[in-house]
Amino acid sequence: MTYQHVLVEKRGHIARVILNRPEVMNALNSEIMTEIEQVANSFLSDEKTRVVIFEGAGKHFSAGADLKQKGEPQSLLMRRRSAGFGARMIKAILAINQVTIAAIQGAALGGGACIPTACDFRIGSDDITVGYPEVNLGINLMWRSLPLCVRLIGPARAKKMIMLGSRENGTTLLQWGFLDELVARQDLSAASMTMAQAYAQQPPIAVQMIKQSINAVSNALDDALMHMDTDQNLLSQFSDDRREAIDAYFDKRDPVYTGD
Repeated sequence: MTYQHVLVEKRGHIARVILNRPEVMNALNSEIMTEIEQVANSFLSDEKTRVVIFEGAGKHFSAGADLKQKGEPQSLLMRRRSAGFGARMIKAILAINQVTIAAIQGAALGGGACIPTACDFRIGSDDITVGYPEVNLGINLMWRSLPLCVRLIGPARAKKMIMLGSRENGTTLLQWGFLDELVARQDLSAASMTMAQAYAQQPPIAVQMIKQSINAVSNALDDALMHMDTDQNLLSQFSDDRREAIDAYFDKRDPVYTGD
């Protein structure tokens, strides 16, 4: 199958899934998120592939949600349904049976940071910057991705990154456990392929059962805890602080929040 915004390359037991909107830093609009979900689901019936590598074309992995995407005005009901694109994409990546690796270069922000946390392993280049800037727009992190970050780096560090909207470099991310490896930019592709080959050589039935068992233990409460994050996001969009955050962003000034 051919996709408009995603490239899929398969060689032997290894597949590469490449986000392909480099002209906008691989920003995630509804079309590319739907395609990523479709690609992820396609691996459920793929017997040959044993490892899936997620990459971003160009200088950056992904700038996150495409804030420039515009559409027809929607009712609150349809806005709630539309907000589910990201969560469905993340759940589809988590449901991939094969080993998943994120090869991250440049910026991975917001939703662009959520995708790597849904993978089994993460390799970053030395120019990497990861952050969750949603709070700076007056909204919460959603896409059911908050617990994924917490499990990787712990509660206090997750609070720092998500509540302050801070951006962390590769050295810090490696120390915190967000990254499994940190390599030079020019070595990123080779490093991800080396890791992929190591897992592709293992017995696939055993590997995939182990993965599913570990995920079942670590992700057991996610649906129960995070089923309301979309509604929380919609609620925050009606706050005065949300409007102030947007106005300050476009006015290039510091926001003044009131708690309303």
